[in-house]
Parts: sequence; structure tokens; C-alpha cells
Amino acid sequence: MRGLNVKGHSARSRSRAGKNTATRPLQRVFGVLAAAGISVVTALPAQPALADTGSSGGAGKGADFGLAASTECVFGGDVIKSTPWSLQRILLDQLWAQATGKGVTVAVIDTGVDASNPQLSGAMATGSKSYVGGSGTQDLEGHGTRVAGIIAARPIKGTGFEGIAPDAKIISYRYTGGEEKQGNSGTMSQAIRAAVAAGARIINISSDTANKKPDATLESAVSDAVNAGALIVAAAGNDGADGKSADTYPASYPGVLAVAASDRNDERAYFSQSGDFVDVAAPGVDMVSTVPKGGQCTADGTSFAAPYVAGVAALLKEKHPTWKAAQIATRIEETAQRTGRGPNRFIGWGVVDPVAALSDDSTPASSPTPDPVVKAGAGGAVPMAVTMGESEAERQRRTAIYVLGTGLALVLVVAGSGVAVRDWRGRRVGRAGR
Repeated sequence: MRGLNVKGHSARSRSRAGKNTATRPLQRVFGVLAAAGISVVTALPAQPALADTGSSGGAGKGADFGLAASTECVFGGDVIKSTPWSLQRILLDQLWAQATGKGVTVAVIDTGVDASNPQLSGAMATGSKSYVGGSGTQDLEGHGTRVAGIIAARPIKGTGFEGIAPDAKIISYRYTGGEEKQGNSGTMSQAIRAAVAAGARIINISSDTANKKPDATLESAVSDAVNAGALIVAAAGNDGADGKSADTYPASYPGVLAVAASDRNDERAYFSQSGDFVDVAAPGVDMVSTVPKGGQCTADGTSFAAPYVAGVAALLKEKHPTWKAAQIATRIEETAQRTGRGPNRFIGWGVVDPVAALSDDSTPASSPTPDPVVKAGAGGAVPMAVTMGESEAERQRRTAIYVLGTGLALVLVVAGSGVAVRDWRGRRVGRAGR
């Protein structure tokens, strides 16, 4: 529908070579100081550009959907040799001994998936389609190719990165990201219906509507997909830096597994949208993945947390082919690393634990349940309360205050020293004139 903006959830995109972690804390501090009216002159590299501005970006005039192309990531560039942290946290041998996603097809509704990347060329199922011109295996923005890689990238020599479900298949529905036409809720709805008709039982959508309002056409398509037995995994959104709750769509629709982004500490990434609709969280910071024409780049966003969960869902679908969508979602939620008895608005039921999800072979219910209450003195341990900790913005403010305080102290020391030197010189001149 016209006037309904749709945006992808890539908060920041950058190349590995362009990253300078040593200077980033200083950049943030100086930014806060500058906002307070204090001028600081220094030579530091520029901060990475936002990959999703919510505007038309590189999408062209009149677009209802916009993803600004990364200014640092090189399509067709090099791969990253090391194993990303999001995979290092998993016992991959134990995980893949139970399932690899073989025989499972995941629909990626996005900007297209570039099948020329060597890690994806063998992962593509037949039937990919575009609703904005070109083909479903073309990706001008790079967003959909990243999403697909996190799900099902094949292993290749020279890199430690591969998909969570490295034997799953990808079918691409390009609903936006065209040169002449951009997508909206209408093309997204068409893509959802096509994915269901093609038999896809896991659908990844790493986009949301910018105005945060439900849309009848999209809601109907999602409802029909859920009723048909498909599990829709959707990104929660990247507008959560203020910590306020807000619904996003399609993630907030009933039956959709809504995914927030977590960081290396298993805490909510500062940009991840909060809300009661959030079901689970997954790694969404410094996410390595495939890009068009070959190579890899890193990026942040709930866009890349959602496919992490979609990959786990593909593993569960292979291992338990008779499980319904709600049962797969429940197993992911109930085995997540919780911070309390039940869900919260920041990370839902907790941060996804792929090995735990695959290791529990009991038949799940259709919805998760809170942990039982353990009474003190009843012979059981009482868990310690867990807080959410500082957000990135709070850490920046605290660091800025420390730097500002130290700076003021130095100014006072210098000023005091100047007064002392002036007085000492005055006394010497006075004695000399006697």
C-alpha cells in the first residue's frame, strides 16, 4: 500500500579492514563532549556509516522501502579468516551431529539473494522470484544476501564463517531493492503467499513497517501463512536506543517469532527494539556474513539476529519433521538463556541456545511456560535477581563524565600551578628590590 514505509534492520555495516576498536570509545566520548558544548580537536577515523537510515538511501526516488548501501563493505571482496564470535559461542560439532538443515528450505523475503557468492551458489533452491524487477537471485543492496548467509552459507576454505544450518536450502523472494521499483507491504504480502504456496515452512523477514502500524493486507498474508503451518521469523527492529517499547510489524503479528538482537554479553543490543511482542533474542552485533559477488562483511542489526534463529528453526525442522511451527518456536523459547522466570520486553524468553534447543528431544507444547516459583526454605535454591545492566548510551555518558571530570581537574591543577608560579616570582622580585 502506498505510504507504508518498510525498512530493513541493519543498524550498521562495515568492512573488517575499516574497523578500529581501539579508538571507538574515544570517538564516543568526544561526541558526547561535543554535544555538551566542549570542543575537542583530535585526529580520529570517521565512524562507520549507517546501513539503514529508514530513508530511500540508494533505493531511488519515490521508494517506499530504503536501504542505504554500505560505504565500506566491498561486494566481491575478501573473506574474513577468523570464526565469528556468534559461532564460537556454540559447540558446532555437537550441534551439527544432530542436524544440519538437510532437506529444509527457508524462504528469505528481502532484497534478493545473490547466488554468485561461492558460499550461497550451492544453497539456492529453485523458484526464487522478484516483485520489483530483475530476478530473485539478484541483490543490489546486499541485505538479503547477508541474511541468507547467516542461515545457510556453505563452508569454504579460508574462512571460519558458515551458516547455522549449512545444508539447508534458500528460496529468495525479492520484495524490494529494485532499480526501478521499490517494495511495500503489498509486495511483501505477495512474497509471503508465494513462499507458503511453494511449501516453505520457515520464512525469514528482516524488515518492518516504518510507521509501526498494522496493515490489513500484510496482516492477512501473515495470518494465512501461520494458519497454513509456516513459521515466520521476523526482526524486532532497530529503533530501540531510547529503551521505550513500541510494536513493529510483521514481528508483532500473532504467530510470528519476533527476534531481538543481543551482544557478546548476552544483553540486548542498545539499538534493538523493546516491546512485549519480543519472543527471543539472538546475536546481532558484528555479524559476519556473505555479500553479493563474493566475499564477506560485518554488520549490526536485528536483521541478522532473525536469520540466526531461522537457522536454528531449520535444524529443528530437520530433526523433528512432524513438529508444528508453534512447537518449534516453543522449543527455541523454552531453551533460551533466561534472565528470569518468564519473558521480558528486552530479550523475550532469553538469548537463543542452539545446542540446548537441539538436545531436548521431548515433545514441546504450543507455547512456552514460565519457570516454576521456588520458595525459600523449600529445599531448592533461590535464583539471584538479574538486572539488564548498562546500555551503550549509559556507558557513553558515564565515560564522558569521567573524562570531563578528569579534564576539569587538570584545568584546575594547571590554573593553580600558574597562580603559584606567579606568586613565587612576585616574592622573588620583591626580595630583590629590597
